[in-house]
Amino acid sequence: MKKRRSILDGESESDEINISPLIDMVFILLIFFIVTTVFVEETGVDVNKPQAASAADLDKNSILIAITDKSKVVYGGKEVGISGVRSIVRQLVSKEQMPVIIQADKTVSIDLYTRVHDECKLAGANTVNLATEG
Repeated sequence: MKKRRSILDGESESDEINISPLIDMVFILLIFFIVTTVFVEETGVDVNKPQAASAADLDKNSILIAITDKSKVVYGGKEVGISGVRSIVRQLVSKEQMPVIIQADKTVSIDLYTRVHDECKLAGANTVNLATEG
């Protein structure tokens, strides 16, 4: 009896699956998600915000300034003081107009909040908001 020859006899048979295209796709998806992700910048300090019934969510692309219970004005985790607010806001607003959100502790005096609010407005910010617990 004659033995039949297979077409694949000359080629080596492989039981492995080529995963190179799969790895390439995973890296492309990873790059896509990294590029399209919006990172929210925090002020770097904990603030006990006041309650408000009319609270609303604001744009994630905003300038966050915090006023602590010890009356320190903080931006990006660093104390900038009232005098530093205007230069920071002016620099950031010159690139792109975005709202300023002031996260003031509920024990902060209205005088200090007003001074920080005024510095933001004098720097060119169109919108200045107070962060509250809603």
